[in-house]
Amino acid sequence: MIHEKRVEIRWSDVDAYRHVNNAVYATYLEECRDEWMVRALGHIGDVWDYVLARVAIDFRHELVQDDDAVLVRCRLVRAGRSSLGLAEEIAKLDGTVAAEAEAVLVARERVEGGRSRPLTDAERLAFEAVLTT
Repeated sequence: MIHEKRVEIRWSDVDAYRHVNNAVYATYLEECRDEWMVRALGHIGDVWDYVLARVAIDFRHELVQDDDAVLVRCRLVRAGRSSLGLAEEIAKLDGTVAAEAEAVLVARERVEGGRSRPLTDAERLAFEAVLTT
């Protein structure tokens, strides 16, 4: 399952060089990733039970205010014992890829200092379902 979200480029996203600041790309990816998690888990889990452990972004093309909006895409590529590997992308509305990214989410316990934990059977089934669609 590929999840796609349209994100408007906000005036505050643009820096002194008149392009979207590199840190904002991470925000765009996060917005899409969060929606993807809600859809993938449905009613069986909570996105707060996961933490971002890694993100790597390859910047391919600059974004500017005049681009108006971007399409952000997210899909699951791997479900491990306690982690999820995601492939992500930010594209201009004309299809030009502005960034490609990889992210790793880790399931965690809901206690102070929350250590990683194995995926539950229900979580694993939900994630395996989106791997095959």
